[in-house]
Amino acid sequence: MKPAPKAVCLLSGGLDSSTCLAVARREGFECYALTLDYGQRHRQEIEAARRVAAALGAAGHLVVRVDLAAFGGSALTADIAVPKNRPRAEIGRTIPVTYVPARNTVFLACALAWAETLSASDIFIGVNALDYSGYPDCRPEYIRAFEHLANLGTKAGVEGGMRIHIRAPLLAMSKAEIVKLALELGVDPAWTHSCYDPDPQGRPCGACEACLLRRKGFEEAGVPDPLEARRESS
Repeated sequence: MKPAPKAVCLLSGGLDSSTCLAVARREGFECYALTLDYGQRHRQEIEAARRVAAALGAAGHLVVRVDLAAFGGSALTADIAVPKNRPRAEIGRTIPVTYVPARNTVFLACALAWAETLSASDIFIGVNALDYSGYPDCRPEYIRAFEHLANLGTKAGVEGGMRIHIRAPLLAMSKAEIVKLALELGVDPAWTHSCYDPDPQGRPCGACEACLLRRKGFEEAGVPDPLEARRESS
């Protein structure tokens, strides 16, 4: 029997990246999950990533430390307040202070390095360009550009032994569609973590952009969010 092709899946522990891992698994890939500990204030997502990787049967899971907090410049890595209760209509219009400079570029570069050593031609990333916060590194043109770079700057790409594909299966999906797909693929939303500013017990604040977008998705999908129920019961 021909062995399953390998893929590196970036896994933050949020709903989108968890669903992306499940998509890669459904497509028949042997999945290697990569989580970046980049100095984020919402560190509960790292434990969520461990839960998801184990539950979805990742062939391997690495948590790699890359200290983007050393550079600051973001409410997720520096002493800058996380915006709360922004009107939904304003989310995505401008690049918010929760944008982490070059984050997805660093993430994809790390995934590319692991993919080369694994001889994995596919890298999955759960970016979304429809219901998202306006980050420039979540756009389709960015994904295309990084794929081009990956094939220019790797031994496999230059020697022609393997072409790297950057896969973003959730790119054009709404949050509601992602919620429905997650449930269809057996992803339990209770495993995941989305909040940028959780309380000391790890419960979501319910007011940051990540919480508002997640709530929008579950409301439009017509299903309850177990993390919202947990927050309301506190």
